Amino acid sequence: MKAIGVSDAGEGAELIELPEPEPESGEALVRTLRVGVDGTDHEVIAGSHGGAPEGEDYLVLGHEAVGVVEDPNDTDLDAGDVVVPTVRRPPNGSNRYFEAGEPDMAPDGQYHERGIVGAHGFMAEYFTSPEWALVEVPPELAAYGFLVEPISITEKAVEHAEASRSAFEWAPESALVLGNGSLGLLTLAMFEERFDRTYCLGRRERPDPTIDIIESLGSTYVNSNETPVPEIPAVYEAPDLIYEATGYAKHAFESIEALAPNGVAALLGVPSDWSFDVDGGALHRELVLHNKALVGSVNSNRRQFAAAVDSLAALDDDFLESLVTGVYGLDEFEAAFDDDDTTIKTAVQFSAYEER
Repeated sequence: MKAIGVSDAGEGAELIELPEPEPESGEALVRTLRVGVDGTDHEVIAGSHGGAPEGEDYLVLGHEAVGVVEDPNDTDLDAGDVVVPTVRRPPNGSNRYFEAGEPDMAPDGQYHERGIVGAHGFMAEYFTSPEWALVEVPPELAAYGFLVEPISITEKAVEHAEASRSAFEWAPESALVLGNGSLGLLTLAMFEERFDRTYCLGRRERPDPTIDIIESLGSTYVNSNETPVPEIPAVYEAPDLIYEATGYAKHAFESIEALAPNGVAALLGVPSDWSFDVDGGALHRELVLHNKALVGSVNSNRRQFAAAVDSLAALDDDFLESLVTGVYGLDEFEAAFDDDDTTIKTAVQFSAYEER
């Protein structure tokens, strides 16, 4: 079968030939429909993140997938079921995080991530997966099912942010998304039904397709070149929730200042090492005297994947069509990894969905 992988850091993704996998007991064989491309894939290709399985000199890419069950094997799934796979797997036997259904909370060394570190991903014509790691998706969502994984990331982040405010009656009215990449835009679309007022910060100048999407959602675009994060409360308002999806390290500290009293910032970006000066006393004071919180979040679990399926179903078709700027077949898969000002979200298509 054909797959897309990386063998040498910095050399780019390449098409490779592999034997079709055979499911073990408790696993199903899945025919891949589409696999999304995101920033993590680019980091893996560049060699700055992740790594191949032990003893292997290549890694099959892809962690945002949707497929159709080809062979249920001995699972309770049926042939033709549309499914999305979760990402984390136990590294060498199970551990307490996987046994509790919370692999997203496992620390380094106690998980593999398919398509990222320690385990091959889903950018192949077929893949196998244990039943517990497959979440069913309604057939009508098959075309955009690869978005379930990134949506689940937001489901977890918001869940943890709300949990940090659960000791009192928290009634947030406004949210600010930092970053107008695909994850930021997906989150913004989800927030439209959850908050009265939403804002999205980015660095792009008009005309720009992401700004068009932001405003079509009824949100306010904040140009960081004109209004940096600390100045947002004075120009717009202090948001109750800040969702950081930029990986820009200063934003974590600037969010403390920008939040409304009792507010919370969820941090999802993963910055590179960067030392800079901050007024630690002022930030500490702001957190304490105004009951603010910062929450870090990575990955997601099966329950959050299931919630993401419902959130995907609620998104407007016009929004999804404008978000996904390219779906490419294997004969042109390289285009899915191009990154320019017109690219928002891309995917590689391995096969078409046909309802049985």
